[in-house]
Amino acid sequence: MATVDTPVEARRPRPLRQRLLGTDTLLPYWLLLPSVLYLVLFFVIPLSQAIVVAFQDPDTGAWTLKNFSDLLRWDYKFKPALKWTFLLAVTIVPLQLVTALLVALLVNTRFRGSQLFLYICAIPLGLSDLAAGLIWYGIFADRGFLNSLLYALGLIERPVTILSYTQIDWLFGAVVVAEHWRATAIVLVVLVAGLQMISKDYLESAEVLGANRWQRLWYVILPLLRPSLQAALIIRTIFAFEIFAVVIALAGDFLPVLAERAYTWYFFRQNLQFASVYAVIILAISLIFTVLYLVFLRVREEERR
Repeated sequence: MATVDTPVEARRPRPLRQRLLGTDTLLPYWLLLPSVLYLVLFFVIPLSQAIVVAFQDPDTGAWTLKNFSDLLRWDYKFKPALKWTFLLAVTIVPLQLVTALLVALLVNTRFRGSQLFLYICAIPLGLSDLAAGLIWYGIFADRGFLNSLLYALGLIERPVTILSYTQIDWLFGAVVVAEHWRATAIVLVVLVAGLQMISKDYLESAEVLGANRWQRLWYVILPLLRPSLQAALIIRTIFAFEIFAVVIALAGDFLPVLAERAYTWYFFRQNLQFASVYAVIILAISLIFTVLYLVFLRVREEERR
């Protein structure tokens, strides 16, 4: 009886990676699976539940705006929380963008020790929000590092009180400084990556045509950096409207913000409806600013390449 010869490649067992993950075309989807599961379990499902709770009557279960109207009526800190959240966002985000852009441009010159300098600037990325807040509390407290330094230099005779509910402007400034130090590294990493993707051919061509440094920055670098600027602004603005731990560490509830009010209603007052309303408000504000960035910082297809 005649036998059919089987090719050597067909008799050879498949590699373990292919047996576990399938073909190479499926490999990217398997690599994305953990991130997708994480987003679904810890973001999509809780967010969907919060939206449902925010728009449902706790007694009848009917869809309503009653929770929103009750929040406006009973929570006297809603308007101050909205005000301070917006003020913090519009103050911190531009400061961080300018600082990160200047540092990124400096790092991109590739001076000697630039990589070490970048690593030092990125150190706050390894700290949690609360840890950063506690660090700056140790600096700004009455007997903290700042007052101790000023006293040792003979500049003050008694501690300067910064973290006090009677001086809300000082509290606001302390939060701005702490958050600026903590989260600028996020924007910096995005912008450094964007600058490294810009081909030197554009800069060399502009230099040959007689453009000075300012003109190369304004007409070449910034337009080509627009995708990175867009991504950095979206990420940082969303985080700015969710600011919480740094405010709690430095100001407690004397400087109310939206995330702090959501935490208070959920944890201390056990009111799931009001906490969900705050979550929906934060989500709505973040979506509005995201759309604005996508519209006004629109990236053309040729700029993505």
